[in-house]
Amino acid sequence: MSEELARTPFADRVEAGRQLGARLAALKLPHPVVLALPRGGVPVGLEVARALDAPLDLLLVRKIGVPWQPELAVAAVMDGAEPVVVVERHVQAEAGVKEEYISERARQELAEIERRRRSYLADRAPVAVAGRTAIVVDDGIATGTTMRAALKGLRRRNPARLVLAVPVAPFDTIDELRKEVDAVVCLAQPSFLGAIGYFYRDFHQLSDDEVITLMRQAPTAESTVAQ
Repeated sequence: MSEELARTPFADRVEAGRQLGARLAALKLPHPVVLALPRGGVPVGLEVARALDAPLDLLLVRKIGVPWQPELAVAAVMDGAEPVVVVERHVQAEAGVKEEYISERARQELAEIERRRRSYLADRAPVAVAGRTAIVVDDGIATGTTMRAALKGLRRRNPARLVLAVPVAPFDTIDELRKEVDAVVCLAQPSFLGAIGYFYRDFHQLSDDEVITLMRQAPTAESTVAQ
């Protein structure tokens, strides 16, 4: 990654997705399926799916913040037949967060995940990832707790290969997440991130309606060409 790229923000998530899609297309990954983390990862994932002629699905995962500092993740939870909860033990210890709090918040967040699943996907069936190259996409990564939960949960669905693809994330976070995947594609890896939004000129918070509209445009397993 060049210093110029590190300093240059993406215009928006669509541009970031197109750049990421071009990089991934060059790898010629077999049997790809793209899985985006809503909300911000959906416009990025849609452009990647279009570039790869691959189906797009969602990975629904929620952060659990420290009670008095919600933006600081102490854990994250991903839904599934067996929900996955990833706890940042050093944050839990330093902040004195009790297990009971994490368990209760995980229950609440799983209810929100179910609401979002019904809202975003309606009756759309999940895309099978077993035996395929699963490409997990978001608009950026800060600490990596939420993404780690997503990757651990997705591994249980037995993809042939697991790829992490994001426009921007700190070098040390990417280094840690490499342990969870078979490959990483990250366009910008600054030593200090600050905030993901610093790398976008337009980084507005997406609404549920925007996500629903984007998913209606998304390639499905039936609409894509066999890879």
